[in-house]
Amino acid sequence: MQINFTRMVASGACMLGLLLTLTPGLTHAQPATPATAQNAASVPAAVGASEAKPGEAPAPAKKAMESTDNPYGIEALWKTSDAVAKTVLLLLLVMSVSSWYVLIVKLLEQAKIGRQARTAGKDFWSAGTVEQGCAKLDANSPFRFIAEAGLDATKKHDGLMGHVPLNDWVTMNIGRAVERVQSSLQGGLSVLATVGSIAPFVGLFGTVWGIYHALTAIGISGQASIDKVAGPVGEALIMTAIGLAVAVPAVLAYNWLVGRNKNAMADVRAFGGDLHAVILGSVKRS
Repeated sequence: MQINFTRMVASGACMLGLLLTLTPGLTHAQPATPATAQNAASVPAAVGASEAKPGEAPAPAKKAMESTDNPYGIEALWKTSDAVAKTVLLLLLVMSVSSWYVLIVKLLEQAKIGRQARTAGKDFWSAGTVEQGCAKLDANSPFRFIAEAGLDATKKHDGLMGHVPLNDWVTMNIGRAVERVQSSLQGGLSVLATVGSIAPFVGLFGTVWGIYHALTAIGISGQASIDKVAGPVGEALIMTAIGLAVAVPAVLAYNWLVGRNKNAMADVRAFGGDLHAVILGSVKRS
C-alpha cells in the first residue's frame, strides 16, 4: 500500500506539471487593480485632450505642412545668401524696374505723338496761314516745334544767312527740328539695350558664385551629398533664371519701341516735307 501511495503521488505531480505547462498564461495572469483601470480610462481622455481646437490643424498636420515649405526658394535664397549674391539680386531688380519704367513711359509718349499727329492733320492744314496753324497746336507738340522752326527760318534769313538760298535754309532748319524730335523719341532706348545686353551676364555671374559655394561646401564637408550642394546649386539656377527674366523683356521692348518710333517718325517727316513746300509757296506769293 505504501508503494502504491507513492506512485499515486508521483503521478499526480506529473499531471499537475503537464497542466501548468499547457496553460502558461494562468501562471502570469493578474487581476486588474483599481490603479490599472484608472490608467486605462485616462488614455481616451489624453487622446481627446490632444485633439486640435476648432479651426486649427492637428499637430501631425502642422508638422507635415511645415515640412513641405521650400527651403530653396527666393525667400530662402535672400536669407541665406551673402553680400555678393544680394548685390547681384538688387542689381537685377534695378535693371528690371528701369526697363519696365522706360517701356511704359515710351508707350505713353508714342501714344501722345499719335494723337498730336491726328490733331495736326485735322487743324493745322485747315488754317489760313502757318502762324494760325501753329496757334492751333499744343505748346509741347513736336509738330508745332517743327512749324515754328520753319517760320523762324524765313524770319532770320538775313546777314550771312542771306547768302544761303531760302530753299536750302528752310530745309536745313526743318531737318534739324525733325532730328531733334527723333532724338527725343529715341531717349531711353539705350537703357533697354543695355539691360538686354548685360543682364544675362550679371545672372551668369550669380550662377558662377553659387557653383563656387557648392564646391566650397563639398570641400569643407569632404562628401558630395545632396544636402551640401542643393542650396548653392539652387541659388545658381535661380540667378540664371532671374537674369534671363530681366533680359528677355528688355530686348522685346527695345525692338517693339524701335518699330513704333519708325511709324511715329514717318508722320513727323511727312509733316516736315509738307510744311517745307507750304512755307516756300507762301514766301513766293508774298
